[in-house]
Amino acid sequence: MDDERREEIERQQPFPPVEPKRNPKRRGSFWPGLLGALLGGLIVFLTMMYAGGSSHEDTTRIEKKESKTASEHAQVSIDISSEVTDVVDDVANAVVGITNIQTVQDFWSSTTSTQEAGSGSGVLYKKEGDKAYIVTNHHVVENSEQLEVSFDDGTKVEGKLIGSDLWTDLAVVEIDAEHVDTVVEFGDSDALKRGETVIAIGNPLGLGFAGSVTVGVISGKDRSIPMDLNKDGHIDWQADVLQTDAAINPGNSGGALINMAGQLIGINSMKISEATVEGIGLAIPINIALPIIEHLEETGQVNRPTMGVSLLDLRQIPIQQQQQTLNLPKEVTDGVVVTDVIPNSSAVEAGVKKYDTIVQLDDEIVTDMVSLRKYLYNKKEIGDPLKITVYRDGKKLDLEMVLKDGNTF
Repeated sequence: MDDERREEIERQQPFPPVEPKRNPKRRGSFWPGLLGALLGGLIVFLTMMYAGGSSHEDTTRIEKKESKTASEHAQVSIDISSEVTDVVDDVANAVVGITNIQTVQDFWSSTTSTQEAGSGSGVLYKKEGDKAYIVTNHHVVENSEQLEVSFDDGTKVEGKLIGSDLWTDLAVVEIDAEHVDTVVEFGDSDALKRGETVIAIGNPLGLGFAGSVTVGVISGKDRSIPMDLNKDGHIDWQADVLQTDAAINPGNSGGALINMAGQLIGINSMKISEATVEGIGLAIPINIALPIIEHLEETGQVNRPTMGVSLLDLRQIPIQQQQQTLNLPKEVTDGVVVTDVIPNSSAVEAGVKKYDTIVQLDDEIVTDMVSLRKYLYNKKEIGDPLKITVYRDGKKLDLEMVLKDGNTF
C-alpha cells in the first residue's frame, strides 16, 4: 500500500490504533488458573451430589413417618378366638359374685343397719325346676344374715344359704332359677396332670373386678395345707388342695378352676399371701368337694362320724406329765390324749377312759389330732366299726366301737 493510501485510511479512523503490549507473565498463569477451575468444578459437583442425597433422604423419612402415622390411626377389627376364649365364653356366666350382708350396730346411736361384710365368688352347678344351686366357700358366707348374688351381666338376686362346712370350707347357696341360663359341668380332679392348663374365674378384690379370668397350670396335686380353724394358734386340720400358678386373690374365693374341656375341677379357696411367696394359688379338688356339696344340698350339713371324746396332742403335754400322769413308755412320743369322755357316746360304750393315749385307729398310725381327724372323716362313715389302740397306765390296749354322728370327736 502506498503512502497516500495509508494516510487516507488513517484519516478516516477516529482514533489511531494502539499496538498491544506483551505481558511477560501471561504465559506462566495459565496452569494455576486451570487447576483452580477444576477444583471449583469438583466442589460444585460434590455439593450438588450431597444436596441431592440429603433431599432424597429427607423425602424418604417424611414418607415413612407419614406412612407410620397413617398406620397408627388405622383400625382393623379382627375376631381372634382361642381355646381359652372359647372355654371362657362357655362357662363365664356360671360364675357369680356373692355379697355377705350382716347387721351392724352404730356405737353412738345404738341403731342397727345392714351393710356388706365381705364378698366372694360362687359357681352355678345345678338348675332344677325353679331353683338353682351355687357352690362357694364357707368363709364367704360365714355369719351372713343376707346373701346377694350378682350375675355377670349385673343382675342381682337374693340368695339363701342351704348349708356350709367349716372343715372343707364349702357352702351351698340356693337362688331363683329365673336368670340362670348356664351351669358348669363337673370334671375329674384326680385325672389332672402337672403342667395342665387351667383357668381361674372369679371376682378378685370385689365386684369391681367381676368375672376376672386368669390362666395358669396345675403346679401340684395332693398338697396338704395346715389350717388353724378356731384361731387358737394350733393346727386343727390339713386341707387337701390343688396348687396352681393362675392368680387367685381375695375375692376369688369360691370361684371356679376350670380345665380346658370347660369342666369344673376345683373351687378356688385361698392364696398364700406371705411377702416372699408369689404364684401359689390353691383350690379344693372337685373330687373332694362333690360329696360335701351333695350332703349340704340334701341335709344342710355334713354328718360325720364321732367317737365322743375331747382330745389333745401328746406333744403339747409336758414330759413330766407324760411320765407321771399318763405313765407312758419313753418310746411313745406321738399320739393324742383323751381329756374328756362324752356321756352316752361310742367311747363310753367301748370303755375309753380319760388320759388314754390313742396311737392307732384300725391299721392307721395316729401321730396327732390332724391325722386322727383325716382318717375318721375321710375313711369312715357313721355306723362303721372302729378299732382303737391306746396306752393306759403304761399298758397297750385294743378297744372296739361303733361310730355315731355328733359334733365332737
